[in-house]
Amino acid sequence: MELLQNENLKRAIPLRHSVRRFTDRLPDEEQIRILREAISQINAESGLRIGLAIDEPEAFRAGKPSYGSFSGCRNYLIMAGKKGDDEKIGYYGEKLVLLAQNIGLNTCWVALTFERNKVRAGIGEGEKLFDLIALGEGITQGTPHKSKPLEKLAALNEQSPAWFRAGVEAAALAPTAINQQRFFIEQTGERTVRAKAFFGPCSKTDLGIVKCHFEIGAGAENFDFEQ
Repeated sequence: MELLQNENLKRAIPLRHSVRRFTDRLPDEEQIRILREAISQINAESGLRIGLAIDEPEAFRAGKPSYGSFSGCRNYLIMAGKKGDDEKIGYYGEKLVLLAQNIGLNTCWVALTFERNKVRAGIGEGEKLFDLIALGEGITQGTPHKSKPLEKLAALNEQSPAWFRAGVEAAALAPTAINQQRFFIEQTGERTVRAKAFFGPCSKTDLGIVKCHFEIGAGAENFDFEQ
């Protein structure tokens, strides 16, 4: 799917900000079609069980003035997979977040602030509901969050190639739980990169999100992540 290609997702990175307050407008038929097609491709590629819920307000109690810090949320992505798929959930979920931004929808990763028993996820044995991604038309486009200096997030120096710096800059814009940015990226060879997560809430999922951003910024053709 062309819309999932990195060169198309790249333009969404500086525009995407987490949004928690939504209007009543539902995604239109074309937006839903694009999302379903992307989800189908990603599930086939990754083995995840991502789903899409449209006009289902109960998970966020959208009929009430607010639930936690959310208001008006009645659409979301269901991020489910096998136990241990945390990083994969982050990597592929963020691709959908950036795709949503490009087709005019706002998003926010949600780990805790939702009614888990109201989500129709169809979780099977050995599977887990990791997160939701709130989805819809935001009342605002959100605001940027303060980021740590790049030197706190990666091993950068004057000899770092341009692609590595571009990847770090994109990774610095990745959403992380409570904006903790508990990760570090270093170049370990001419075209090898190590990205590691430090201890913190949702840090493994965050690492997948960060890797997604880094790959888009750096260009997948320029490096490989160490396993």
